[in-house]
Amino acid sequence: MYTSLLLAFVSGLLLLGCNDSGSKAPTTPETPVVQDAPMIGEFRSRTLFENPYANIPAQCYIETSFGTQNACLFCHSNAPARLGLGNTTPQAGADSLLGNLQTEYSFGPADRFSASPNINPWVNTIYPEKLDEALAATGIDASVWDMKSYVQNDNWSAAYAKKQGAKTRSNSGLKDDSFRLFPALNPAALPADSDGFVRTQSADEALFQDEKGYNTGWRSINFMPYGIFTPHTGSVSGVYIRLNEQFMKDQNGSFSLATYKANLELLEQAIQDRIENNATHYVGAASDVALLRGLFPLKTEFAHPLHYVDVESDGSASKFPGARASHVKEIRYMYKWNMHYPTEPYSKDENAPLYYNEKEAWIDSGAGWYLSAWIEDAQGTLRAQKPEELMQCVGCHSSRYGFEPEQFNSGTGNTIDTVWSFSRKFAGDLGWREMDYLGYERNRSAATTQTSGVAHRGDPINRDAGIGEYRKFLNHVVGASLYGDMPASMEVYLSQTITKANGYSDDFPALALENASELKQIQRKRLDLMREFTAKKGYLTSEGFIQAPLLYPTEAESLAGAKGYRKVVATQRFTKGKDYFGAPLFTYRYYREGEEGFTHIDGTPYTFGELITDRPYHEEESILWHVGKVPTLIDEAGDNYDSEYLPIMAYPQAFEGR
Repeated sequence: MYTSLLLAFVSGLLLLGCNDSGSKAPTTPETPVVQDAPMIGEFRSRTLFENPYANIPAQCYIETSFGTQNACLFCHSNAPARLGLGNTTPQAGADSLLGNLQTEYSFGPADRFSASPNINPWVNTIYPEKLDEALAATGIDASVWDMKSYVQNDNWSAAYAKKQGAKTRSNSGLKDDSFRLFPALNPAALPADSDGFVRTQSADEALFQDEKGYNTGWRSINFMPYGIFTPHTGSVSGVYIRLNEQFMKDQNGSFSLATYKANLELLEQAIQDRIENNATHYVGAASDVALLRGLFPLKTEFAHPLHYVDVESDGSASKFPGARASHVKEIRYMYKWNMHYPTEPYSKDENAPLYYNEKEAWIDSGAGWYLSAWIEDAQGTLRAQKPEELMQCVGCHSSRYGFEPEQFNSGTGNTIDTVWSFSRKFAGDLGWREMDYLGYERNRSAATTQTSGVAHRGDPINRDAGIGEYRKFLNHVVGASLYGDMPASMEVYLSQTITKANGYSDDFPALALENASELKQIQRKRLDLMREFTAKKGYLTSEGFIQAPLLYPTEAESLAGAKGYRKVVATQRFTKGKDYFGAPLFTYRYYREGEEGFTHIDGTPYTFGELITDRPYHEEESILWHVGKVPTLIDEAGDNYDSEYLPIMAYPQAFEGR
């Protein structure tokens, strides 16, 4: 069933003639011997993991402030599935079995041998003091850490040096190689060129030579940031895509940059559901490959370095733009090995076995992709991730089909073919460059307590919503991330900007956590004022760029965030949560009263302000047995609910204007 994964490799000794774009295969030293051990894993029960439901991220356990903070819609909607756009997982009530994940904490039933997913397992996030205790037990003194130097230290290059096999291939083909699927993307070749292509000085790392140099086939993607990896969250991404060599060649079989560009453009149209001129197939040597709405072709690769935030990094005096530090938290990789189609059946079996290879550090997403990743060891160098750590990736990248013989479906409803970034790509050339987080530029005269830099890009219009994508996020989340949190610098900025003196209907109120009725009123007022703020375009500068405090942390905040995450690194407690806030966020505390309330699973009442560790579930014998039953308090008939959110920007590109 699981056959060999054969990645095409064109010998560097083969010299092809020039074509319309001057492309040719590079002349290289002697080609290394390539082995192709089959990709063989095994089905294993998730009950072997400490956290059998690591696919459910920590953000899913937050409260919604009586429904006034709806981060849920940005993962759980019906639109992609309704459109048949690379997704069959409607998660906002369109399917009775899947339920409505905006209105209920309907975590699935537990395997009878494991703890219920209705118990929050992310200890580092909800009990940060336990992480501090674990760090203290190691004898490490975090107070002496120089985090600025740490995030500026390159750890990607050393990991890349451990990669074996041909340098043009991401798959070493070697059995039991823990770096088997490490992406064939040398950080020494970065940043990408102005057209987004990654070119290298080493001929043996290139697939072909174009008029600008040795081309690796990788192309960088610049896209609208998402609420899970932004500068305010302490993690920022670079994302690179590469198609199989077939898509890089013209109809005569010669490498052609023009052909490759054309095929990447066709793919962009397919993923963003705007196929033009009734196109049905890719072009060149790939003319026999169908162009399918919402689906990537076989052998598509994604490389995703997840960086620390470095406010010094804006691409001018640094290697990477977009506050992307030289030090990476992880290197992630996806390879599409099998096609699935929206016409196929699906199921939601949260307890299906997982198919993975622990030694080779990969896991099958259950949706046609192999996922592999490398994360920091205690010293900050990169090591292969364990299956339970990879399971956290499957949670977001498994939104359609399932494992055989059983099916597993536990992803999100908003990915397109399980991928977040490509559907959010900026149109045209703007989207083919290094990820720069809305054109971040460092303000080098700013103090550590001031906003670190400025944006040089506006808010792209969401195609279906008809308003800016970030405006929509602010209008529903009233926070900086999917945790619904508000960093101190952002809170200060809003309290100083949204005031009666500045023409608003009221002053932006601070949170008050003394009683439920007052908190409910305050949160509703914050929601209304946020919408007033965005409607007046107060969230944009006079140039139409997004206001910096809404996107970027101060230097002090960025370094504090990096230090907190390094505590997770030093203790290697990734399976207990990667997000450390120093103190539990207010969105994890119990502020309900009366009929809106709930108890612990064992029936014990919560006290006001208590940390929420678990929620009750259905105990009657039915299809809902042990499925979570607590309402989120997001009103399906209210103005903060949206079942049809689609994360695709308008085309031609348009931005909110002043």
